[in-house]
Amino acid sequence: MSTSNLAKPKLWHCYTSRSLRALWALEEMGIDHDLEVMPFPPRMFQRDYLEVNALGTVPYFVDGDTHMTESSAIGLYLVERYQRYDFGLKADHAEYGDYLNWLFHSDATLTFPQTLVLRYSQLEPPERRQPQVVDDYYKWFLARLKRLNSHIVGREFLCDERFTVADIAVAYALYLGDGLGLSQFYEPQVLDYFKRMTARPAFQKTEAIGKDTSLFSPTPYPFENVPNLFG
Repeated sequence: MSTSNLAKPKLWHCYTSRSLRALWALEEMGIDHDLEVMPFPPRMFQRDYLEVNALGTVPYFVDGDTHMTESSAIGLYLVERYQRYDFGLKADHAEYGDYLNWLFHSDATLTFPQTLVLRYSQLEPPERRQPQVVDDYYKWFLARLKRLNSHIVGREFLCDERFTVADIAVAYALYLGDGLGLSQFYEPQVLDYFKRMTARPAFQKTEAIGKDTSLFSPTPYPFENVPNLFG
């Protein structure tokens, strides 16, 4: 679908955040877009962003009258809205259910426990950090990799023997885990898959965006000597 007569979609993005999923998908598909890069977390360091997105979260994505906040959903939207089935599966495909499951699994099952690890190891003031929560949920994340551990054996990609937005969604969860120092616990086949996905030129280009001006990057496991963002 041509976008020549339409306003370009716009994405608000922070380095290392879940908005990387949307940015990576836009780059893979070659969709022209506007980009606003902010420090993470924007609700702390760029308070006027709350006028754009009352949640204060990233990503925030606007395409015409469409406004979206969920990173995995944005990838699916781009496939459907721009008819980019070279990066997705149609509903009559035999693996369509698995494709959708990986898209939603990426956040509901994989990224969710990581956000608790990140919050209670380093995004809260020192007096509010919770080592027991951190310990419980990093182990929860690793346990939730069991499905991927078995599924990816002998596969290059998650579905249909080709790269799709499901790979973007799941690979980001592995990337976030890597930033938290948890990739040392990945099984070999998962680590190999993670390295293949993040070696893609579109990932290499988009991952670096915002790095030079970032005010925050995750401290890896065992989460010692964590800076105080509030200090």
